[in-house]
Amino acid sequence: MATLQDDLQKVLEINERFYRAFESLDMHRMEEVWAKGSHVTCIHPGWNLFRGWDAVKASWEAIFKNTETIWFTLSDVKVELKGSLAWVVLMENILSETEEGLSATSILATNIFEKVDGQWLIIHHHASHIFASHVQFAPGSSTVH
Repeated sequence: MATLQDDLQKVLEINERFYRAFESLDMHRMEEVWAKGSHVTCIHPGWNLFRGWDAVKASWEAIFKNTETIWFTLSDVKVELKGSLAWVVLMENILSETEEGLSATSILATNIFEKVDGQWLIIHHHASHIFASHVQFAPGSSTVH
């Protein structure tokens, strides 16, 4: 029987495999880390919501087709687990090359995983650009500082 620590480690490993699949621009490797149901969702920075595996897969195919090279350095990686669901919140520090040239950016991302038949798979990826260098919410307030 898997312990909490075993599951946390497996979630971190599949999260890492997700980013290595992304870097490889290999759809087969990307497919290996995703659940295939109608409940999977994905939000890329500046894009609309993709719902269901077919739509999510098509979004990755479009990204891979239009990306020459991409590298990720992950930071501030935090993992949580509750039953058969786990989530990883992190910073994606990205260096990429497209037809327009080389770019570097940092993206805040959340990856949600579901344990199915003993295997952790991604069911949701949400990545958002960071527009402010430091934003804080005061406790008990909706005011941004």
